[in-house]
Amino acid sequence: MRYGQGMLLVVAAGVLWSVQGLIFRQIDTAGTWAVLFWRSVGMLPVLAGFLAWRAGGSPLAAIRGVGLAGAIGGAGLVAAFGGAIYSIQATTIANAVFLFAASPFLTALIGWAVLGEKVRNETWAAIAVALVGIFVMVREGLQGGAMAGNVAALLSALGFAVFTVSLRWRNLSDTLPSVFVGGVFSIFAGALVASQLGQPLIVPASDALWSMGMGAGTLSFGMVLYTLGSRIVPAAELALLSNIEVMLAPLWVWAFLGETASANTFLGGAILLVAVIMNGVSGARRMSAQGGV
Repeated sequence: MRYGQGMLLVVAAGVLWSVQGLIFRQIDTAGTWAVLFWRSVGMLPVLAGFLAWRAGGSPLAAIRGVGLAGAIGGAGLVAAFGGAIYSIQATTIANAVFLFAASPFLTALIGWAVLGEKVRNETWAAIAVALVGIFVMVREGLQGGAMAGNVAALLSALGFAVFTVSLRWRNLSDTLPSVFVGGVFSIFAGALVASQLGQPLIVPASDALWSMGMGAGTLSFGMVLYTLGSRIVPAAELALLSNIEVMLAPLWVWAFLGETASANTFLGGAILLVAVIMNGVSGARRMSAQGGV
């Protein structure tokens, strides 16, 4: 695979992920945990099929190979998936996806605290800028009643950061088996929490179909494309290319549903994106200087 093809695959993954907010708005009555349950039900067959195709047989060996790191990462994905669903239901798409972009910085902090990975000075500076952007957005949530959605979005970013650090802990370069484990955990977590909260898993057929379609199409297929592209595109550039999701998601709901966000949301989101770009560009330059790109 050539570098240009890898870039196209990663961008295509970001475009697929960006339309999830639009799909969420088609779900009428299903609660957060019911959506998590049905989306995971739709996700698992696609991931299992791809893993089986790649292995030329049963995917069980790859899934078992994730071990403890995969279990921890899978638990992180439950938080990431559940937090993302709740935040999108509780606040605007723009607010949610901009706060999701905090994940690289949370990953750096957890990697530093747990794995002892050194955080570059440029990343510390980017984290400081990102905190300003997050403050602008979260402060507005206090005034607009969207704080629960903001907190859920940050918990989603934290969950994905835990997933990423767990892979680094055991040097697992292949993310898809761990994502599959996360999908399995999400089915059980969705069913358990929904029952505890009194949320029915038996939802209108349209809600279940939208949720399963999102899991099978945008989420799973996007992960497959991203994984294929990540084999050739350096990590620092992956962070930049994945921002296409953050930029497009608010555009889709504005264009098709007329959903808008406040000026402070876009101001805080712009500051956060600047921080992500700062960190990605500095990382790319560092890798280039070391001959890694």
